[in-house]
Amino acid sequence: MAGEEQQSQVFGGLLFTNIFQAFVMARQASKLVIAFLGLTVICIAGRLMDVSRTVVATPGTRGTVTELQTYLSSPDSLDSYIDTFRERGGRAGVFSTLWRFSSAKFHETLKSLFALDTKGFAANIYDYLKAIEWTLKYHPVYFAVFLLITLSVISIVGGAICRIAALQFACGEKPGLTEALSFSLRKSRTLLTIPLAPVAVIALIGMVIALLGLPGNIDWAGELIVSVLMLPALILGAVVAIALIGTGAGFNLMFPAVAYDGLDCPDAISTSFHYVCHRPWRMGFYSIIATAYGSVCYVFVRLFAFLMLWVTHWLMRSAVWAQTDEGVNKLAAIWPEPTFPNLLGAAEPVTATGQSMAFAASAVRLLLLVVVGLLVSYGMSFYFSANTIIYALMRNKVDNIALDNVCADVDQTQVAVKAAEVKADDMQSQQ
Repeated sequence: MAGEEQQSQVFGGLLFTNIFQAFVMARQASKLVIAFLGLTVICIAGRLMDVSRTVVATPGTRGTVTELQTYLSSPDSLDSYIDTFRERGGRAGVFSTLWRFSSAKFHETLKSLFALDTKGFAANIYDYLKAIEWTLKYHPVYFAVFLLITLSVISIVGGAICRIAALQFACGEKPGLTEALSFSLRKSRTLLTIPLAPVAVIALIGMVIALLGLPGNIDWAGELIVSVLMLPALILGAVVAIALIGTGAGFNLMFPAVAYDGLDCPDAISTSFHYVCHRPWRMGFYSIIATAYGSVCYVFVRLFAFLMLWVTHWLMRSAVWAQTDEGVNKLAAIWPEPTFPNLLGAAEPVTATGQSMAFAASAVRLLLLVVVGLLVSYGMSFYFSANTIIYALMRNKVDNIALDNVCADVDQTQVAVKAAEVKADDMQSQQ
């Protein structure tokens, strides 16, 4: 009897096992719909901005080989590449270029993760950062506008999903779509400033450090002034380093802090920093568990999507023997065979004459994009759900707050209206 009680206490203390609930929580319909709507808005915005087609591409590659690949392999030769193909080369949009690149790199990163190839994993992460650097350096206007749109959408989507996950994990409740979005919209100012505030603070301190270096341009006395200002510059540099580490490690907890405790921006950021600083190894352990488990879940969900598409394609292909005027099977012309790395099949459907074939190919590709969008939406849902659970676990360990403790969603407008109604009723009764 004592042995069983001791065993129960041991396994009851393994809080990290709660992270495994994220797989079931992430597939909730309301979360997927919210994530899919957000992803749709981002993709539509990116496609509309791609009308400019400012990316130079190698001729004959249909936009698959662009200046981005040149920048990754040889940054110093990119300017000459652009000058060479600016007039006679192809054109592509920034969004479509980054979409192809991110899709390919994402699956390479997963392969490296499952193969325990730390070098390959680090190389893929480095390429991601280089791609962001390329966008910021050569397409700054596009980068600023699209980043603002993306952050705004992700903030609202993340707040809604985290709120659903918080109530689901803490109380077993499953709030509806409108309830979650209503909470997120009421907290929109906080959710929008959370990703921007740390960046603004770091940028401001960085500007101060840069200004401290300006006196170095003065003849003779410049180096003396810089040597005197070196100490405050180093102190500010330490603050920037702490802010960078705290933001990188604690960013995943900021949206859950709003969803769980209803905190405003400064409190959400300081609480996230507080948890990371007090339990850094535990936070790292939880993050590793969530990343590894999330990767396995993603592969499983992607395998399900691939089997669904492949089985459907194979069965339909076996029943379609008619061919187009070009001698291509009709189904193959409108729907290339899907593969696990590429659920859409070939980059584009086989070109076929006739409006009916073109319409059918476009309709099929739209449905396939919906399937891929739902797959990406599941990844977004898992990310926010898992980090909401991690926030609850960290809060329990650092502040000793129960896992089922979550703030009530109180609409202050409704409270004010209700109070006014009660006051009016009291006055009427007194009369």
